[in-house]
Amino acid sequence: MRKKTFAMAALLAAACLTLSACGSGADSDKPVTMVSEDNSQQAATVLDKPFEKPDLVLTDTQGEKYDLRERTAGKPTLIYFGYTHCPDVCPLTMNNIAVAKKQLPQAEQDKLRVVFVSTDPERDTPAALGKWLKGIDPQIVGLTGDFDTIQAGARTLGISIDPPAKDKDGKIVSTHGTQVIAFSPKSDAGYVLYGEDATVDDYTKDLPKLIKGENP
Repeated sequence: MRKKTFAMAALLAAACLTLSACGSGADSDKPVTMVSEDNSQQAATVLDKPFEKPDLVLTDTQGEKYDLRERTAGKPTLIYFGYTHCPDVCPLTMNNIAVAKKQLPQAEQDKLRVVFVSTDPERDTPAALGKWLKGIDPQIVGLTGDFDTIQAGARTLGISIDPPAKDKDGKIVSTHGTQVIAFSPKSDAGYVLYGEDATVDDYTKDLPKLIKGENP
């Protein structure tokens, strides 16, 4: 198996080429890490230099404070940044994960933490976020809060987020990276990255390994 090494900025740029409302804005402050990518067509990219879990304290769908590091410590965790008004990529990504998660034994479902962090916190109130996620998977943790705090947290994972803005049709859209980052229960480090093309089958195949902190 051959391996190629890329700068994270290049990988993220490639991952965002097909976005519409969900895109990646230019962000010169992205951290640079290295990844190993093989030619086996697998959706997962194992990072040579894992990400540290963001130090985020936000508000959950119950209106309560949620300390991301504290509440997910030692738990297999998937983190995604998106918004509820997204017309395509965000609901598809969360539904793919939710469907795959339901294939796991109940004990493993309970171990897994799936965290959706809003990139459009002004519209994504705790109540609105909770209602949206309830239709996908009530176990998903929805977080909202101060935009600058969320943007800074995403940046530590190499994910670019722009402030919500009106498009040419007058609709408010949130431009953001669409990567899912998987964090190991062993190290709490973000060691696997998925792009928007990851399918239900990809997550179904990989989740049992991610729950154990193994490479997919």
